Amino acid sequence: MRADCVRARADRLVRPRLVFSSNGSVIADFHRDRAFRATLSQADIIDADGMPLVMATRLLCRNPLRERVSTTDFIHDAARAAVADGLRFYFLGAAPGVAAEAGNRLRRQHPGLDIVGIRHGYFAPEQVAEICAEVTRRRTDVLWVGLGSPRQETFAVACQAQLAGVGWIRTCGGMFDHCAGRVRRAPGWMQKSGLEWLHRAMLEPRRLGPRYLTTNPLAAFHLLTKTRD
Repeated sequence: MRADCVRARADRLVRPRLVFSSNGSVIADFHRDRAFRATLSQADIIDADGMPLVMATRLLCRNPLRERVSTTDFIHDAARAAVADGLRFYFLGAAPGVAAEAGNRLRRQHPGLDIVGIRHGYFAPEQVAEICAEVTRRRTDVLWVGLGSPRQETFAVACQAQLAGVGWIRTCGGMFDHCAGRVRRAPGWMQKSGLEWLHRAMLEPRRLGPRYLTTNPLAAFHLLTKTRD
């Protein structure tokens, strides 16, 4: 992260790095939606944000992934690095007030964290150029985009050329809700055993229940038949 941000500040990085996350839902959508597959293929880095991905590599690969990269955990590593290296964050996404609340909590947890801008995720297409201009004007190093998939990935790819000077565009799904304390994390044993999706479905059964019933079997099929070194 730091190296890319330093290069971007010095105009030696033409476009921001696109850093996305993958979980069961993303894998399912990747294989059934050609447009989303093309979008995701533009990423520079894709994290395994889901224990089933890690477990599949342990079962089927000689060199398995060592651990998952949960965005909700990674933000704290990134915040510590940002404080140490003087990097500037911008938060974009979630419902009005949520990202601001998340920013305030993160500043208390990581004194010195520089969040130069916060904007909710309810904006019209004609406002995108204005948002990009604001992000660059505030000399953002890492833009965190929590708009939900596939909207956040589509936004990142579409706006990459307009965000020169930014080091990373990091998609983060529902991270702002977690950091703001609006959504509880699953117990540790559920996270380690790949059942965090079940915890989330129990919290929001009407919204997430049908989604997981559709995406989980499809993701499991693709993980078991396509995972390899």
